[in-house]
Amino acid sequence: MRIIAAMSGGVDSAVAAARAKEAGHEVTGVHLALSRNPASYRTGARGCCTVEDANDARRAADVIGIPFYVWDLSDRFHDDVVEDFMSEYAAGRTPNPCLRCNEKIKFAAVLDRALALGFDAVATGHYATLREGADGLVELHRAVDAAKDQSYVLGVLTQEQLRHSLFPLGDTPKPQVRAEAAERGLLVADKPDSHDICFVADGDNAGWLREKLGDRAPNSAGAILDESGVELGRHEGTYAFTIGQRKGLRLGRPAPDGKPRFVLDIEPVSGTVTVGPREHLAVDRLTGIRPRWCGTVPQILDAEGVTVQLRAHGGEHRAVVRVCDETVEIDLLDPAYGIAPGQAAVVYDGTRVVGSATISTTHRATVSAS
Repeated sequence: MRIIAAMSGGVDSAVAAARAKEAGHEVTGVHLALSRNPASYRTGARGCCTVEDANDARRAADVIGIPFYVWDLSDRFHDDVVEDFMSEYAAGRTPNPCLRCNEKIKFAAVLDRALALGFDAVATGHYATLREGADGLVELHRAVDAAKDQSYVLGVLTQEQLRHSLFPLGDTPKPQVRAEAAERGLLVADKPDSHDICFVADGDNAGWLREKLGDRAPNSAGAILDESGVELGRHEGTYAFTIGQRKGLRLGRPAPDGKPRFVLDIEPVSGTVTVGPREHLAVDRLTGIRPRWCGTVPQILDAEGVTVQLRAHGGEHRAVVRVCDETVEIDLLDPAYGIAPGQAAVVYDGTRVVGSATISTTHRATVSAS
C-alpha cells in the first residue's frame, strides 16, 4: 500500500513510519505544520509544533529512507481546534483538543488529502490496535501497553477512517519502542514525550485564555460561592476554571467544615463559580451529544464488560449505554467524580472502542460523606 506516515518529530511516529516501510509499504513522511508561529508551541516536553520538531521529523525520515514533506494546516487547526477550545472554555465547558485534532485534522484533513493524492492509508504513532471483526468491520481496540493506550482520543474515528488507518505501535510497550528507535539510529530515541496542550506553550491554560479571549471573554471578574450562596472569594474570569478543580481557587475564607473545596458549577452569564466538598462532585448519569460510532450504531449496551472512559488517563466506569437518535444516555454503575460538560465519553465493549459522544449534561449522584 501507499502510506502517508504522519511524523510529529517524536519517537513514536518515527518508529511507526519505520515499521510501515519495513512491512513493505511505500511510505511518505509528512509533518503537519499546525502553528501560525511555530517557535511558540514547545517548551521542554510541551507541544509538538515547532521548527525543532519539523527538523527532527525530517532527520528521522532521512534515516528511514523515505520522502518527506511538510503540510501547512495551521489555518484549519486554528479554526477547528484552537477556536473550539477557546469558545468551549468561554461557555463554561471543558473540551479535549486532542480528540478534536484527531477528528478534524489528522483523520479528516490529512486523510482526505492523502486519499485524494492516491495514498491508501495514514499511519500514526498512536498506541492502539486494529482488528478485523467477525462482521467484516475494522475494530479499534486498546493498546497492549495500558499505560500508553491512546484509544480514548481515537474514539471519534468512523469505520471509513479506520479502514484507512494504521497504528503500527499498538502491540508494543513504550520502552521497547524507544529501544527500537535507538537500534535504528533515530536521534529522537530519547526525546521526551510531548504532553499537555500543544498550543499552550507554558501549560498555563488560564493565562493563555485570558490573553487570547480578550473582549470575547464572558466576564473578567465574579464571585466564588459555596452551595448556600456565601461568597468565599473572587476570580478574574470563569474561563479559568473547570469542574472538579481544587488548586488555584484562592478562597478568601475557609469553608466552615474545614474540608477542601472543589469547583461544582461554572456559570459564565452571571460570572459565578460554585464550590463544595468532593462528595458533591459525584455523577451517576450523563447525556452525550454529537455521537460518533466506530462501526454499527448500537441501540443499548448493558452487557458485562461495557465501560465508559471519561478522561484520557483513567476514569473508566461500568455503564449502561442507550442511544436515542442524536443523543446518548449513559447510566454509570459506579459514580464518577469531577466530570465536566465538554469532555468526551468513550464507550468500550471489553477492549473494543464502540464510539464516543461529547458530554452535554451530568446528573449528580447522592453519595454520603466519608
